[in-house]
Amino acid sequence: MADCIVSCKEDISSLFPEQTSDAKHKDLSSQFSSVRKVLGDGNCFYRALCFAHLESVLHNARALQSFRLKDKIIQSSKVLSSAGFDESSFKHHLNTLLKVVDVVEQSQAEEQEDTLLRLFNEQMTSDSVVQYLRLLTSAHLQNHADFFCNFVEAPNLQMYCQQEVETMAMECDHVDILALSQALDICIHVVSMEGDEQQLTHHIIPEGDEPSLHLLYQTSHYNILYPRPQQ
Repeated sequence: MADCIVSCKEDISSLFPEQTSDAKHKDLSSQFSSVRKVLGDGNCFYRALCFAHLESVLHNARALQSFRLKDKIIQSSKVLSSAGFDESSFKHHLNTLLKVVDVVEQSQAEEQEDTLLRLFNEQMTSDSVVQYLRLLTSAHLQNHADFFCNFVEAPNLQMYCQQEVETMAMECDHVDILALSQALDICIHVVSMEGDEQQLTHHIIPEGDEPSLHLLYQTSHYNILYPRPQQ
């Protein structure tokens, strides 16, 4: 798929310059077998997280029952209402996300991954899902302002949320990742290629939990990682 929003799974080596012997690339290759590349449009974190989260839940029928994914998404709308968002500002985006889950759920098991991929490559659908997650992140930050205001470099948290979080194409910060992981009650593993050290840097958000999805952070961009099976 040329210029796709979310790619098919590719071998992890597709991330490396040819004939590289970089220690970080070797380390990454030993831990992860494949990568799914996400369009670098400033929305890559939200898009990668949502795709990876839905994929991990929908692949696991038992998890689907225990998470009751749709109920969870519907409940999340209360977070927005309690932060003062008018329902008209998020209802369409909420319904888009619920429709994505419905369509994928109703697909044959062997077609679910392809269906999810097709929906995330429909620009309007994909962007609407991202916008909902941005609004949810903003709402969670504002509902827990006493905590999060300590980590935001802006005149006030509401201004930060309006300018940096709710606006499409604005890159996310660590504080936004923490807020969204709390709002969705999921644990995220971010593998970072940044820094001069020879080792990869691993961030588990929130710390101490078992991650359900893995993202690669490299040059201000997020892609989805797939671990090699445990021996």
